[in-house]
Amino acid sequence: MFTGIVTHIGSIEAVHPLGSSSVHGLRLTVRAAPEWLRGVQIGDSIAIQGACMTVTTLDGERGVFTVDVSAESLARTAGLDTAGPVNLEQALRPTDRLGGHLVSGHVDGVGTVLALQPVGESWRLQLLAPRELARYLAYKGSLTVNGVSLTVNQVLDRDDGCAVAINLIPHTVQHTTLGMLTAGQRVNLEVDMIARYVERMLTLGTAPRLAQAGTSAA
Repeated sequence: MFTGIVTHIGSIEAVHPLGSSSVHGLRLTVRAAPEWLRGVQIGDSIAIQGACMTVTTLDGERGVFTVDVSAESLARTAGLDTAGPVNLEQALRPTDRLGGHLVSGHVDGVGTVLALQPVGESWRLQLLAPRELARYLAYKGSLTVNGVSLTVNQVLDRDDGCAVAINLIPHTVQHTTLGMLTAGQRVNLEVDMIARYVERMLTLGTAPRLAQAGTSAA
């Protein structure tokens, strides 16, 4: 689990195929500050551009680790197949503050940047989300974009998807890769998991109730 509060900007330095066909994935070599990697171990989870990945090798002194990305993950995400800067977040610990919102690191869909424009001291990010995610997007609701927990300021349903507008404060622009976005660029989106549970409860229909507390289900 993660919070969507990016704590470091690293970089994918190398991309190596794990096989010779499209069914094989990629091995990414990622560089981060050695002090940021302090305490990280092989097998730990790190969110890279919002996608939860497992550390497979680690050289903490050099500030380098690797992750293996399956073909399935590559088909459902953006930005994990090329070298360049990436948002990083280590997995949430039970004692950490939940500064953003609960984020699983499982990308729900890939959106497209419509525009990134300065507005006063902040920036207005406009995205087009896939139509199937529209039901989970709401005014003042939460949305994770490339691993960053953000608040939706505007929602507009369109025939080709759902357009959302988000305000980025200067701190977010300076400490994540979102300030580097350009129109037409693809981004990883994860909707609020609470919205998913609400949908499940509303669409499930009638179902057997759980046994009341203090009674036997036998």
